[in-house]
Amino acid sequence: MNRGRTVFAQLIEYISHNEFRRCVERYDGDHRVRKLTCWEQFLAMAFAQLTYRESLRDIEVSLAVHRRKLYHSGFGSLVKKSTLADANELRDWRIYADFAQTLIQIARPLYADSDLGLDLQGTVYALDSTTIDLCLALFPWANFRRAKGAVKLHTMIDVQSAIPVFIDITHGKIHDVEALDRIIAEPGSYVVMDRGYMDFARLYHLNQALTYFVIRARSDLQFQRRRSIPVDKSIGLRSDQVIVLTGPVSSLRYPAPLRRISYYSQEIDKRFVFLTNDFFLPAITVAEIYRCRWQIELFFKWIKQHLRIKRFFGTSPNCVKTQVWIAVAVYVLVAILKKQLRLEQSLHTILQILSTTLFEKTPVPLVFQRYEEQIRNSPSSNQLVLFDI
Repeated sequence: MNRGRTVFAQLIEYISHNEFRRCVERYDGDHRVRKLTCWEQFLAMAFAQLTYRESLRDIEVSLAVHRRKLYHSGFGSLVKKSTLADANELRDWRIYADFAQTLIQIARPLYADSDLGLDLQGTVYALDSTTIDLCLALFPWANFRRAKGAVKLHTMIDVQSAIPVFIDITHGKIHDVEALDRIIAEPGSYVVMDRGYMDFARLYHLNQALTYFVIRARSDLQFQRRRSIPVDKSIGLRSDQVIVLTGPVSSLRYPAPLRRISYYSQEIDKRFVFLTNDFFLPAITVAEIYRCRWQIELFFKWIKQHLRIKRFFGTSPNCVKTQVWIAVAVYVLVAILKKQLRLEQSLHTILQILSTTLFEKTPVPLVFQRYEEQIRNSPSSNQLVLFDI
């Protein structure tokens, strides 16, 4: 039914034009725009993400090769390097941030049936940040260290779906803990963090908002044990205590009791101490919740390896934020495609397949069906195949 339409055009159909138009109108994005609308800018930058383009010139040349197919893929005309550069410089990055959020709201219910293997009622979120290095000579506004520039990508993901629900792009010098001021506390949910987020005033705010947290404790924590709960040491638990903080500052910032759990991981020969405000979960479940924090490390590794967020097509803050948010939108779009078409391939494999087939006129399901057939029919890796020349 999709004959005659490119794979790129079919992929873009998963995007709501009405929602995108609302985001553009919210910030007056197309005011006095004669060439390259916000929609065309998004398409060009999404194309760059999907096909691993390295520069604006690379985008211009690659799209020009397919000029006869551009109109049916949503482009009104050829994309020029200078026009795209101006658009990235001047169009408000919040257009693409808001639009990425609409895609996130579509994607999260699709992954609601994913099983974490934990008996929990609330959603588990992992909060962390990653640093994106920048050349200080090209990005002087991003001064991070003596001879280094950087921005920070503060992110909170829904562990169940690996979909980001909160992203904030800041200067590299901004401390991680400040992200706690900008996340929306969801009652009944769990926020898992490393000890870089240890700020008792902010943690107490989460507690007052009826949001649970699991965080690693610092070794210099001052506390007094109120009571101990018996634990099964055969599964790695070492202690489970109800405590109150006794530090002159921490006791004022967090006046309520806390739960302190000590756990030894035999796999990596390391001991962990967790703090949480949930007094009802089994101690081993709290340890398992913290193990879920690894998902956000995998998310950062994935987007840095497979999306264009380490090399930027412009040097201004607006350009950087525009590119990062469009990269996030593409990530979520591919995640939506995976669920809607019930694809078994990983997101990385789906991206690789799309990168080489975007302008083929083939129904998208057939593209992935052919890939599976080729895999099944290809010789195994331990067989030597000779070809006649």
